[in-house]
Amino acid sequence: MPSPTTLSQSSLRVPLPTAEGRLQRLLTGLAHKHGVPAAQLVVTDGGRTDTATAGDVTAEAKFPVGSITKAFTAALAMLLVADGDLDPDDPLGEHLDGLGPLVGRPTVGQVLSHTGGLPAALGAAADGAGSARRYLRACREAGLVQPPGQCFSYSNVGYVLTGYLVEAVTGMSWWEAVDALLLEELGVGAAFVVEPGGRRRTEGHVSGHAVHAATGRARSVAQTLSPAEAAAGALALSAGDLAAFGSMFCGGDGPLPPDLAAAMGRPVPGAEPFGLADTWGLGLAGYRGADADWTGHDGTADGTSCHLRIDAAHGRVVALTTNGSTGSALWTDLVAALRLEGLPVGDYELPADLDRAARPAADLTGHYTNGDLEYEVDVRPDGDAVLVVDGEVYPELALLRDGAFSVREPATGRRIIGGRFLTDPATGAISAMQAGGRVARRRRRAS
Repeated sequence: MPSPTTLSQSSLRVPLPTAEGRLQRLLTGLAHKHGVPAAQLVVTDGGRTDTATAGDVTAEAKFPVGSITKAFTAALAMLLVADGDLDPDDPLGEHLDGLGPLVGRPTVGQVLSHTGGLPAALGAAADGAGSARRYLRACREAGLVQPPGQCFSYSNVGYVLTGYLVEAVTGMSWWEAVDALLLEELGVGAAFVVEPGGRRRTEGHVSGHAVHAATGRARSVAQTLSPAEAAAGALALSAGDLAAFGSMFCGGDGPLPPDLAAAMGRPVPGAEPFGLADTWGLGLAGYRGADADWTGHDGTADGTSCHLRIDAAHGRVVALTTNGSTGSALWTDLVAALRLEGLPVGDYELPADLDRAARPAADLTGHYTNGDLEYEVDVRPDGDAVLVVDGEVYPELALLRDGAFSVREPATGRRIIGGRFLTDPATGAISAMQAGGRVARRRRRAS
């Protein structure tokens, strides 16, 4: 099996059987390399679609796609904009009672672009929220992590609220609305990892797997998403389903008008998703490519990693589903291989000098919080430093340029971008951290 770096430089634009055969060999080899039990790949380029599968799955199998669900929830909201029932400038509190004056301030557009200032998640409060009323009360009590419109901070909470917004406007549950208004129109069969009332689905979608990086052993894991967070991550889809959704943004069939489809990917000023993407629009991330700007979304559920990229200008879509925790590394290799094959897939480019970094100063030590999510930086007397995220230790924290820092990924040992430190413009002191796109404020030391 040739490695991605030794594949021919010829384009994927060759007769379909040959292209599918090459794509099949590529995906099978990468799945084996990264210990991923099963995967699907769909590449649409100029009106022709090539598909591949790896492992014991069909092209129709559904994979939990995690946060890619948010792109579908955003499209639902934009459908309501098209109908005149919503406006991106509407404050949340105009449609949702119970948020209070503070949490009700962010607009629909700010929430879709993760600039609403809402916390990343509610944790135990979300697990115990058996109704919209309880969840809205928990949001009101949690408050905002920063003023609306100030900067990008990735928020599951915002998309849960968008789901409740859809329910308030349509009179349907989020599950019913996403199926009837969007999935059916795209010709996609609905599948979810959790349903109303808290029923968890084990049939209807493939199982995720925790893959041990050293041994390659894969252990099946259950999906743990709470029913309250369904609008942020409950969909299970095939790569073909993702490609059908992506084609809607390339002028294909779909219920969303072209101007609103374009708005979903158009960069929002101030939305700087450091560590996740280059830009963010009203529901889709933006990625710079060699010959075009791409949009899309990534999603991680329990033991799955899925990816969608869309080049609307050239009618190109790439969709990958995997049911292994190492699927993100497979995606990185896949992007490099497709680029060698002549398909310049847009993706977020990490700094090239991750190993040329400085030891952090001791004054970075401290706790940084976003809602109930906590980060701890510990700079030790010998100069070594670690980042602890909800108890998981990321060793060898090292500073890069412009406040960015890298760490070692515990599962693989790879050096990855951990985030960046943010300074208070008034004092110049470190006041926050942006990690995984989420802004966590530095907790003041007790006097």
